[in-house]
Amino acid sequence: MTRINPFLWFDTQAEPAAHLYVSIFPNSKITAVARNTEAAPGPTGRVLTVEFELDGRTFVALNGGPAHKLTEAFSLQIGCETQAEVDRYWDALTADGGEPGPCGWLKDPFGLSWQVVPNLLPKLLTSSDRTRANRVMAAMMQMRKLDIAALQAAADGVPAAG
Repeated sequence: MTRINPFLWFDTQAEPAAHLYVSIFPNSKITAVARNTEAAPGPTGRVLTVEFELDGRTFVALNGGPAHKLTEAFSLQIGCETQAEVDRYWDALTADGGEPGPCGWLKDPFGLSWQVVPNLLPKLLTSSDRTRANRVMAAMMQMRKLDIAALQAAADGVPAAG
């Protein structure tokens, strides 16, 4: 069976990035580490790739050097049922040098972009009541970490607290 897996290019941080990710997500583990051979560019024995699973999905991280940088053009999205999940993933991925961004986006300490999104959000944004969806969009556009209660209040037309 053909499988499509994300392949992430890092300068030299593939292994610490993989260790961070598997420490955050349940059902996750490092499955393989390949090291440079004498024929590879770079020091012999240095980590070349790290294969890992996040909640059962396979990823590969490469120490490819500084030629290519991670950008916001690619991100990983985390669907969350509760505010506690949103808070946990947001806090874990922005800790130790991560950067919060707008509308539920962030960069982790290694520069990989993530979206921490309540599962309720797409439902609210695709409501057939376009006025309701517009209120949700306007509220989301003012947030960094997404707040489920505030998004629901906006959907319901309840004025923002404060």
